[in-house]
This record gives sequence, structure tokens and C-alpha cells, in this order.
Amino acid sequence: MSLQCEKTPLPGVLVFQPDRFGDSRGFFMETFHRDKYRPLGLDREFVQDNFSRSGRGTLRGLHYQLRRPQAKLVMVMAGEVFDVAVDIRRGSPHFGKGFGMVLSGDNRRQLFIPEGFAHGFCVVSEQADFLYKCTDFYDPADDRGILWSDPAIGIHWPGKDFLLSSKDGRLPKLADLPESELPVFG
Repeated sequence: MSLQCEKTPLPGVLVFQPDRFGDSRGFFMETFHRDKYRPLGLDREFVQDNFSRSGRGTLRGLHYQLRRPQAKLVMVMAGEVFDVAVDIRRGSPHFGKGFGMVLSGDNRRQLFIPEGFAHGFCVVSEQADFLYKCTDFYDPADDRGILWSDPAIGIHWPGKDFLLSSKDGRLPKLADLPESELPVFG
């Protein structure tokens, strides 16, 4: 078996299934190998890795950077999350459309989210360890976001009574953002 890649309804958003080799001692898995991912459509240079641990019901997002856009390759090392990408590029035929899927330590799937998409996730297990590779550095001054519950996007988050940061709870709806605060398609 080799690295598998699936397309999603949002062009550019890809799902990867890396190989895992295991025996009685445990397992080994490559979480990224440039020369194996490149022919499958992921030709980016990653400059920063991030790791977060969150408890059940934590919802983070929907986040993006405007002037220093980040593409992300995300995966869950332990636990389970519902992960979401939303196309927020002005002029895109998929503008405002979202895609969500379960990522877990058991299914070891990865989601690639290109530049120009907002990203978020919520934890559905007791705890989740989340790893993501980014193509640009985090810049607090460039941090942007969209309200997780924006009805125009229509994400069906699993669960209710989410734990949100005060910042995430106050983010604007997509329609309330001025065009200057959104990336451009193409």
C-alpha cells in the first residue's frame, strides 16, 4: 500500500491516508514526505508545525490569515475531531462553501487546507491531540476569523454547548466582512 489521496467537493482541499506499519511493539508512520505528497497535489513548503491539546467540546475557528495566508496539513495524533475548511476567496465558484470530516488517531487521515480557506475544528472525544503543518508563520496581527455558527455557511457541527475562546465567540459572519478582509480567488 502507498500514500492515498482523495479529492473533496472543494477543489484543492485534499484528504490523505498515510501508510502505517505496525507490529507487537507499536507502529511507524511518515506524517509528511515531500516527494510522496508532491505528485498527489500537495506541492508546498511548510515552515511551522503546531500542536494543540483540547478537551471534549472545544471548538477552535474558523481562522485564517489574510496578508500571510497559510495552507495547512492537519491531523489528529490521539482522540477525534470534526475538522472543517471553508472557501472564503472572493470570486471563487465555491465561495462560502464548507467541507467537514472526522479526523482521529485511529483513522490517521490528514486534511490539506489551501491558502484562502478558513479552518476550524471541534473535539468529539474526551481529549484530542492535533498537529498541523503551516506554509507561513503565524502572525497575531494578521489573525482573522469567521463565526463558527454562520448559518450562511451551514456547518453541521457535532454536539452542542461548545467551549469557545472569547475571540472566537465574537467573530463576524462571512457576509459582514468587508471585501478587503477576504482573500481573492485566482
